Amino acid sequence: MSMTDDIDAATALTVGHVAELVGVSVRTLHHWDEIGLVSPARTRADYRLYSGEDVARIHRVLLYREVGVTLDDVARILDDPTVSARDHLARQRHLLLERIDSLAAKVTAVDRMMEEEQMNKKLTPQEQAEIFGTDWDPEYAEEAEQRWGGTEQWATSQKRVGGMSKDELTTWATEGEALNRALAEAMREGVAPGSAAANALAERHRALVSASYDCTHSMQVLLAQMYVSDARFTAYYEKYAAGLAAWLRAAVEANARAHGVDPESATWE
Repeated sequence: MSMTDDIDAATALTVGHVAELVGVSVRTLHHWDEIGLVSPARTRADYRLYSGEDVARIHRVLLYREVGVTLDDVARILDDPTVSARDHLARQRHLLLERIDSLAAKVTAVDRMMEEEQMNKKLTPQEQAEIFGTDWDPEYAEEAEQRWGGTEQWATSQKRVGGMSKDELTTWATEGEALNRALAEAMREGVAPGSAAANALAERHRALVSASYDCTHSMQVLLAQMYVSDARFTAYYEKYAAGLAAWLRAAVEANARAHGVDPESATWE
């Protein structure tokens, strides 16, 4: 250590100022001084004063510590007369890039774990009823898994819906309710399947389904056909208006034709 004659006292920094500047505790700086890692000058009253070079050395210490180098090794590296400041920076850059690669791999692993957790997330029957209505039957989900569990769309649906918050699911259900009421109103007002208004509603229906998985016009046709062939789906739409399931099927098929899909040969793709 040296007295203040060796540095510019006007620009020197106190230990408290340096601690705040570099983000370490005063106690840490005291320790580094005691072990000879970063030893600032002292005033005649024995107060520490840090020069710009001292602060630069501290930053080098922090960078090496960030990548896991021990204090003993840091001291040896910094005091190696064959290594220039530029060499230190190049070495630290290399170590930081290695650390970034390691952290990126860990982030990927955590993301994968989060996805798996989300895909296994199950709403309780009470939550399902609260969000989707009192007529929601947990067996619907079990039957859907039996029908489509091996498809890409099922995996996508599990990931997307499983990742939704309760508020997001509630919003989705509310949008579905609003759509069903709009469909019923259009049918009662005599909107014809194939008209611009009916096609817009059919696209709105497809967009709602696509929140779960990417629903093509061909897939939508098969869904609409099921609304008529499956009495449970028919009863669901009949709540809004008698004959609504059949009207929705007709609207979806007409819209599909407008997009080049023949409903008679529609496939799940």
